[in-house]
Amino acid sequence: MILVDTSVLIGFLKGQVDDRTGLFKEILSRDIPFGISSYTYQEILQGARNEEEFQTLKDYLSTQHIYYLEPEAATYEKAAKLYFDLRRKGITPRSTLDMLIALTAIENNLALYTQ
Repeated sequence: MILVDTSVLIGFLKGQVDDRTGLFKEILSRDIPFGISSYTYQEILQGARNEEEFQTLKDYLSTQHIYYLEPEAATYEKAAKLYFDLRRKGITPRSTLDMLIALTAIENNLALYTQ
């Protein structure tokens, strides 16, 4: 099972043609099971340009399998530790949400497909 990251899904929805979206189209054509995180759901919807696009995106995303994290302090401690460990290795993640999406993949034993 694959967890598709926001950046891949945005490129696909915008009709971009590149290696990232090509591989996602391959995933779709082969019926490889995939899903999105609740954070990707939010990021996609908040990027809508107008009410009509918001509704269209919401309708599409509601057909996808959405993975969630447990709503408890320990979950956010794990995400913070992941961020902390990466920074100690010289890698600075782009955002807190990226850590929550990565943790969603880890906690659900999914491969994370990102750019």
